[in-house]
Amino acid sequence: MPSTPRVLVVDDEEEIRYGLELNLGREGFEVVGAPDGDAALALLDDGRFDAVLSDLVMPGLDGLGLIDAIRERGLDIPVVLMSAHADVDTALEALAKGATDYLAKPFRADEVRFRLRKAIEQQALTAQVARLEEAVGEAFGDSGIIARSEPMQRVFRTIRKVADYRTTVLLTGESGTGKELVAKALHFNSVRKDAPYVAVNCGAIPANLLESELFGHVRGAFTDATRTRRGLFEEADGGTLFLDEIGELPSALQVKLLRVLQEGEIRRVGDTRPLSVDVRVVAATVRDLPAEVKAGTFREDLYYRLNVLPIHLPPLRERGGDIALLVDHFIERFNRRLGTGLEGIEPQAMKMLVQHAWPGNVRELENTIERAMVLCDGRRIGEEDLPDRIRQNQDRIRMTLQSGELSIKKTTRIIEEELIRRALTKTGGNRTRAAEFLEISHRALLYKIKDYAVDL
Repeated sequence: MPSTPRVLVVDDEEEIRYGLELNLGREGFEVVGAPDGDAALALLDDGRFDAVLSDLVMPGLDGLGLIDAIRERGLDIPVVLMSAHADVDTALEALAKGATDYLAKPFRADEVRFRLRKAIEQQALTAQVARLEEAVGEAFGDSGIIARSEPMQRVFRTIRKVADYRTTVLLTGESGTGKELVAKALHFNSVRKDAPYVAVNCGAIPANLLESELFGHVRGAFTDATRTRRGLFEEADGGTLFLDEIGELPSALQVKLLRVLQEGEIRRVGDTRPLSVDVRVVAATVRDLPAEVKAGTFREDLYYRLNVLPIHLPPLRERGGDIALLVDHFIERFNRRLGTGLEGIEPQAMKMLVQHAWPGNVRELENTIERAMVLCDGRRIGEEDLPDRIRQNQDRIRMTLQSGELSIKKTTRIIEEELIRRALTKTGGNRTRAAEFLEISHRALLYKIKDYAVDL
């Protein structure tokens, strides 16, 4: 429970509001009063409260209507109702509406304090259980990190070493390599595991909304700011904030993020007061940030502040020894989810999976196995259940090598075409970067794309 719980007392009788303010204030509560439901909603829009203590019968918006309005706003806050007209039916209706507890007037001051503390602690425990369930179910359960290869063992050793430090971590690697899973592993293996883990994709939110999303805003800061809103940094206070695709962060916000990392303070949009936050930041990117720094699109000082503890996630093609382990894991998981009973995968199909380049990494492998299990008619996944892109590429190379063909020119052409397709897939069609991976000039790549009629 917060050291100073903030309670909103709603009652049309001023004497009751004043009495509760005195009694609760002596016991360490911060109390704000409101004469009716509408005034209470305005206060809730303007600031954060840990609980609401409201009279049931009031002019205008009554206690039950207030609960409905609070839930409609998406506020997850305990509400304790009180009434001089208490009966079992009214109490049951209040609880059905979402009230946390119910008090009959007149009541003793110690009873009110006990009920409020119980409601606030219950809310905190519910949130903690949800976070722990996520920790078990997501970070280390069905979508956990499955690996035995040495490259991934190095990653695991680094996670164990740095998990408890507040120092910023920068995760790099191709799309689908499991950067968010590593971020969760860092959080749930640390002393912060009971505090919030909050994730945001910096590239998925419009630039004009991202500042408010990260830092929050005060009422009236802009046209649609009808109430004060906490940002993700405040939501993650005491815990971890995962900033995915940090390379997408606009220049103006790069400056503000740097200040947060240096000072440990945020400022809501439209506010003049800084707020202290205790947040461990884990950032991730698929971009080449040193190149972005050199090009002037990413701040050098922010890069060095983020890159204190770097962790690179190897692509799946560099950890081929994990493919069989991952395939078994995905078959077991999808058997439960799809209600199927597949026993495994045929050796030749597994060989095709091991030889595939996996430009989409673990995510692509997971989707491939799910598709194969849906289409499979037998007890084991066979070659015919795999996607055409895997079977055809492997078949062309295998048939060429097994045909007795001795022409280096013909064989090289087939292999070159396959490597070009893989490079273009890996880079999302970026021919300049693909040429770098292939270690040929951009001009040579363009010529080969035209000569081989490679689809982009």
